[in-house]
Amino acid sequence: MWRNKNVWILLIGEFVAGLGLWLGIIGNLEFMQEKVPSDFMKSVILAAGLLAGVAIGPFAGRVTDQLKKKTVMLVAGFARTISVVFMLIAIQTDSVLWMVVFLVVIQISAAFYFPALQAAIPLVVKDHELLQMNGVHMNVATLSRILGTAVAGIFLVMMSLSMMYVASLAAYFCLVIMTFFIKIDEDEDQKKHFSKDNSGFKNLFPIVKQLPIVTMTLIMTMVPLLFIGGFNLIVINISEIQDSSLIKSWIYTAEGLSFMIGAFSVKRLSMKLSPYTILFLFSFIIGLSQLLLFFASNPVLAIIAFVTFGFSVGCFFPTAATIFQTRVPKEYHGRFFSFRNMLDRIIFQVVLLLTGLMLDLIGLKGMAIVFGIISLSITGLFYVKYRRTASTRRIEVNIV
Repeated sequence: MWRNKNVWILLIGEFVAGLGLWLGIIGNLEFMQEKVPSDFMKSVILAAGLLAGVAIGPFAGRVTDQLKKKTVMLVAGFARTISVVFMLIAIQTDSVLWMVVFLVVIQISAAFYFPALQAAIPLVVKDHELLQMNGVHMNVATLSRILGTAVAGIFLVMMSLSMMYVASLAAYFCLVIMTFFIKIDEDEDQKKHFSKDNSGFKNLFPIVKQLPIVTMTLIMTMVPLLFIGGFNLIVINISEIQDSSLIKSWIYTAEGLSFMIGAFSVKRLSMKLSPYTILFLFSFIIGLSQLLLFFASNPVLAIIAFVTFGFSVGCFFPTAATIFQTRVPKEYHGRFFSFRNMLDRIIFQVVLLLTGLMLDLIGLKGMAIVFGIISLSITGLFYVKYRRTASTRRIEVNIV
């Protein structure tokens, strides 16, 4: 795998783009802290972009299956680069509306880019290398997040907010340049794509229903998203509770490092545990980490909660991604990953709005209890259902 030039291009491109992404995210948080006092209104602003990404999802999936993945990634990457211009206008005019335009454009570009990327990975590595590739790819993204947040903190002191976004724009442009050098042989695969009825999700759902492990994994991804959806708002709230700007960097760094350790460990865990066991185990631990946020006023316990969460999702997501890439037929990858992207965004949007509302109404402690109970309940219910299904299958096999 490490001798594959395409792998290095994807990883380096992800790292550079990740730096730009997190410079922008920290910039967004800084801009909203100055202009938007309400947590709920912050969540509404962030949700506007997510809604646009959801709306374009079916079209993005169809396009990704019909066109070459490289072409889709190039166009989407260029659109993401252009989107930063709208944020620069927002800063110059002190306009939250222009920030909403920025979020809408960048989320629409992401609706095309990420399904194409997920569909491209199985085309550049072999099946037995997918778990390792997914883990390394997520670790690179996490490393860029750690460095991006650290650099953003330094940049906020050294330069203006506008210059931070200029740096973000430069990083996105570098990603576009690197994407030009990716070489993916899609000729044979492309014929399959056009021979199918590319009518959107209509033909995808029967395929997914025939794959129980895919359906179960899709449902289980709701649990980490319940935490991730309001991640930035939670970090801001903890910073305000502890009256410390530094805690934000500590939380992002600690969570990121633990995620990397988890992503490195999951390959060894997969040799001893089944994918289902990994998903249910770490889904349960994620629920516990949410409950631990009840003690977020304590800096040490707050960091422990995010470390626990980071390690858990570091094991959870590479396993889920590998299941999707290997079990879903390649000719449906574009539509499937677009559907998954839409599903994630819908859940993300609901959680984001709910997080902002609950932080305003009942505070972080109350929200931690509610979300923790929901996560543990979801995990428990689906674990029982899975065990019953497994027992039924064993009985049927014995009868036969």
